[in-house]
Amino acid sequence: MRRALVVDDHPSFRRSARALLVEEGFEVVGEAEDGAAALALAEQLIPDLILLDVQLPDIDGFEVAARLLALEREWRIVLVSSRGASDYGSLIEASGAHGFVCKGELSGAMLRAYCDE
Repeated sequence: MRRALVVDDHPSFRRSARALLVEEGFEVVGEAEDGAAALALAEQLIPDLILLDVQLPDIDGFEVAARLLALEREWRIVLVSSRGASDYGSLIEASGAHGFVCKGELSGAMLRAYCDE
C-alpha cells in the first residue's frame, strides 16, 4: 500500500483528498495545514506521495517542494491549487515537483499515475 501525506490549509479539502486517496488504495499517514508541519511530517513519516497545496499560510508549496526534494528521498510530490497552472508560470517546473493538478480536476487515478511514473 502506498503512503500519502496531504498538505492543505483547508480542512474540507484535506478530508476530500483523504477520501479520494483511500478509495484509490493509499494509506493516508498524515495531514498538515502549513509548510512547516509538512516538512516535519514528511521527514518523520516518509510518505510515497505528498499532495501539496501551493498556497499555504507560512511557506508556499513551491518552496516546500524544493526543500523536500533537496532531501533526496523517493517521494513523489504533486502540487495542487484552486488556480490553473498558467497562473504560476515557471514556478511549477522550478519547484521540482512531479506534477500539478487543479483541485477541481483531482482524481485518484491521476495521483496513482504520478506514483507509477
